[in-house]
Amino acid sequence: MKIFCIGRNYADHAKELNNPIPESPLVFMKPPTALLIKNRHFFYPELSNDIHYEGEVVLKIGKNGRHIQPEFALSYIEGVGFGIDFTARDLQQKCKEKGHPWEIAKGFDHSAPISEFVPFEGLDPQNINVVTKLNGTVVQDGNTKDLLFSFQDIIVYLSKYFTLQMGDYIFTGTPAGVGPIKIGDRIEGFINSEKMLKCDVM
Repeated sequence: MKIFCIGRNYADHAKELNNPIPESPLVFMKPPTALLIKNRHFFYPELSNDIHYEGEVVLKIGKNGRHIQPEFALSYIEGVGFGIDFTARDLQQKCKEKGHPWEIAKGFDHSAPISEFVPFEGLDPQNINVVTKLNGTVVQDGNTKDLLFSFQDIIVYLSKYFTLQMGDYIFTGTPAGVGPIKIGDRIEGFINSEKMLKCDVM
């Protein structure tokens, strides 16, 4: 099982962090130990003083494929869920300044809370609403129609470099509105108004 993540896939999010808009999908990965499932608590790690939430639509891959053609790409999606890409922003900034990879800022233990999945069949891939609430207040409200790289684009691109396998996850990018968390916070994630995930910060 692999966890792929696509960075800067909403223009408004790239702008809010003063990052350039990518010309092709910006790919990074998280290890399996990053997963946090079943609405378990997130324990704020000592490695950072500035961890941010990034709520995202997550795809679950349902079959194996490589060099997938655009017309078949969507058939590889089994389900859709909500995920949080927790990011140690202070570590990430240090990595950027040194030209280093981001993995220590993105892939630390339990940095990828993920919900259960709903079937992809019947959903419009270009009209899925994703909402993040922090302590009951909406902080992110995005829609997949605004993705710079669509689900189809992402699957085609990834499969050029990696064999996609049943059970892989793809975090498709976060809309604008990311921000810091603190102990005592509650984060909730919604897909098309359905509550998918709850994560308490301890």
